Amino acid sequence: MSGSNPILEAAERVCGILEKHRLDAVVIGAVALAAYNYVRYTEDLDIGVNADPGEMRALARALEQEGFIVELREADAQDPLGGVIDVSGSFGLLQIVSFSGRFPAVIEDALRECTLRVREGSALKLAPIPQLIALKLYAGGRKSEADIVELIRRNPELDVESVREVCARYRLRGLEPLIAEARGA
Repeated sequence: MSGSNPILEAAERVCGILEKHRLDAVVIGAVALAAYNYVRYTEDLDIGVNADPGEMRALARALEQEGFIVELREADAQDPLGGVIDVSGSFGLLQIVSFSGRFPAVIEDALRECTLRVREGSALKLAPIPQLIALKLYAGGRKSEADIVELIRRNPELDVESVREVCARYRLRGLEPLIAEARGA
């Protein structure tokens, strides 16, 4: 991904604001899937963070001060996410998704283990495949399952055993039938 890309440029600006708030971020969702040979249509760019509700509110204010259109959706007790900030503008939509208090280990591990960036020189880190698959299992639903199958199919060099280990460490279920489907079993 090179050249001028308004949504990536906006995401890099947002990443700079996150850094000022001492929040590390990793790209998740369809943009990360595309980096691993699975391109599918998307209308947004998703960024995973571990930010508590106070940090999310402060971040939303800072983004507004930088001229972004911002909508903060705080989590309730039943929400599987720790809150979401929609950041929009002429570039489209960015979503900052917090896993704080819900599933923070996946973001911490993705940040520690990431080796890829969205593009050369970018501060935007890409979640590794094992953590992407874990996030998809956590999200649940047929679309997430289809994403997992395609990630495995399109990355034959993938160390599936490491994916199993990561998902087992997070106590996520449902991976084996998806591996079998991806392998045509």
